[in-house]
Amino acid sequence: MLTQQLYTQWLEARTRLSNQFKQITGTDLLKKLGDSPNSAGFLIRHIADVELLFAKNVFKYNEVKVVAKTVIDQKDTGEWTDLAELLQYQQYACQMLEEAILAQQDSDWDELITTKEFGTKTKIEALGRIISHTSYHAGQLAIVVKYGVL
Repeated sequence: MLTQQLYTQWLEARTRLSNQFKQITGTDLLKKLGDSPNSAGFLIRHIADVELLFAKNVFKYNEVKVVAKTVIDQKDTGEWTDLAELLQYQQYACQMLEEAILAQQDSDWDELITTKEFGTKTKIEALGRIISHTSYHAGQLAIVVKYGVL
């Protein structure tokens, strides 16, 4: 029951990102805001990279295949310009994180997880972390797409 409730919350929060994909164009991927180093394409890829890392490392979902290039490079390399590829990768990230969340037993949510990025947290706290990470960058993406320039 708890897992299903948490899954429902995560899925609803993720609509802040997924609902944007209907309007984004290939040209939008190149947009940046002011002196910001990150393009819309980079943000889309970064969100997916981190969701996949969470599925694999926090929720221990071994089905995940990820090379988190945006995390490794720590900057926008300008390569995130293929809309179809990014949307496919986003869908994969969503699917893997969904499966990872649903694979948790209700009793798993109190388990402690330690990472170098955020220290020691319970899995339920870590879920809050990935929800807020995705929502934070989804807000950035919306602003970049609306007000950004090429």
